[in-house]
Amino acid sequence: MAVIDLAGRRVLLGVTGGIAAYKAAELVRRLGDAGAQVRVVMTENAARFVTPLTFQALSGHPVRLSLWDESAEAAMGHIELARWAEDILVAPASADFIARLAHGLADDLLTTLCLASAAPLHVAPAMNQQMWANAATQANVAILRQRGISLFGPAAGSQACGEVGAGRLLEPLELVAALAARGRGGVLAGRRVLISAGPTFEDIDPVRFLGNRSSGRMGFAVAEAAAEAGAEVVLVAGPVHLPTPAGVRRIDVRSARQMHAAVLDAAVRSDVYVAAAAVGDFRPTEVAAHKIKKRGDGGLSLELTQNPDILADVADLPQRPLLVGFAAETENVEAYARAKLERKRLDLIAANQVGGGLGFEVEDNSLTLISADGIRHLPTAPKRELARQLVGVIAERLAGRAAANPAAGA
Repeated sequence: MAVIDLAGRRVLLGVTGGIAAYKAAELVRRLGDAGAQVRVVMTENAARFVTPLTFQALSGHPVRLSLWDESAEAAMGHIELARWAEDILVAPASADFIARLAHGLADDLLTTLCLASAAPLHVAPAMNQQMWANAATQANVAILRQRGISLFGPAAGSQACGEVGAGRLLEPLELVAALAARGRGGVLAGRRVLISAGPTFEDIDPVRFLGNRSSGRMGFAVAEAAAEAGAEVVLVAGPVHLPTPAGVRRIDVRSARQMHAAVLDAAVRSDVYVAAAAVGDFRPTEVAAHKIKKRGDGGLSLELTQNPDILADVADLPQRPLLVGFAAETENVEAYARAKLERKRLDLIAANQVGGGLGFEVEDNSLTLISADGIRHLPTAPKRELARQLVGVIAERLAGRAAANPAAGA
């Protein structure tokens, strides 16, 4: 994790009803360890899982539960709390709370505070994996993202109900790090970073497709590292089964043309574009309306059409972002990567060897960073660590570009 510093930050922690509420107790302690001042507001259902006394002992302050607390509300206590907060973090955020927040309801103390405060709002979902996947929940989450509300998680894994999937609350330290990244400091603070990750799929018929081999892990790790470094991150993701990193806005696509449209739309507002996706170069000229059946001669010919070149089109923008490409090669890694750097007019390319157990669907990797003015080798390490090193290099190049061209802004 990045260095966590919340010194002096006034954090209002909202706790909603769900089994993950027990993690909020450790979260209060971790926020305090990072230097934050913490006040806790619980929903009535949250108090069925963890007692208010627990949070009072950990935070050192009384816990608020209701709008109808006569002693607190004599001086409009909920407005006072709303003004006090520099950040509001709701963790865990249940499906019910997310639905009420998305539709502007203010029927309890916590939702009222969220509407009455000008502080940045951060929501950490926690629920059963099927509830998270439900179309209603996803529609509500989309509304929150459109309003600029940060979504931290959820993570994927085993759940208290015995099921496995996305919906787990992020761990307390992950939440503290995500909150710190959205505030002060960070080598990419104030920067807007666009990342594409994963494969693209091109349909042949309703049941078959052409696709590139990619787990998306490296691109998702870069998105996580950029968010940790303080950037505003947009992640355009192909079809992968990975949880959204904390503090990242995710756009899901399937085909190369969909990815092209999403990237071009976001690139004009970005300082950096990291092209980590394995984009298909070709697509079938025609997609069959029905499943293609086997024929007696055993053969099938497909006519393919070239997909748009995402990197080339971003490079052609009048005010192009810093361009970082990836090159996955099975041989002559450095030579092929340098040729791609020049052909695509990139500022930096991250090259790695793939095949034979390297690169794809593994936790570790190594990278060779090549630019017009030098080369840097990043030895084998977990992809998350490599991503943090890459983000550091990107920050250096952004600072160098700003120094060379002050008119472009820092």
